[in-house]
Amino acid sequence: MDMKLEVVVLPVADVDRAKEFYSRLGFREDADFVVHDDYRIVQLTPPASECSIIFGTGLTTACPGSVQGLQLTVVDVVEARNELSRRGVDVSDLFHDVEGVFRHSGSSCRVAGPDADRRDYASFASFSDPDGNEWYLQEVKRRAPGR
Repeated sequence: MDMKLEVVVLPVADVDRAKEFYSRLGFREDADFVVHDDYRIVQLTPPASECSIIFGTGLTTACPGSVQGLQLTVVDVVEARNELSRRGVDVSDLFHDVEGVFRHSGSSCRVAGPDADRRDYASFASFSDPDGNEWYLQEVKRRAPGR
């Protein structure tokens, strides 16, 4: 049985502010449905992604900004970071994890700069949306087998 992650719901306080932010990142607008005053659905998709984000009113009881660890996989984390910065996003400096694999939660185990060998899955930058939902850029030039 095939299963694909299609949608991630993001809790936001201001739908229009979130829509402007993600549009500025280059996310494609797929839908903006106002069903009534208490129910609105906005769907956007990152460039080349098969998974979208949705936010709006009446979609979730989660607190705005409570989502952590969302990840955008990019071929070149340096270029992706620079592009987001050019688009007005406050992006962290590049980092890798002290253990050399994936990343720990928080920032205490971060080592400045990309992975020394630029290994796949090991170099990161981070940013948050206006509500504080946390995102990471992760560099993957060549996917592991089966992915």
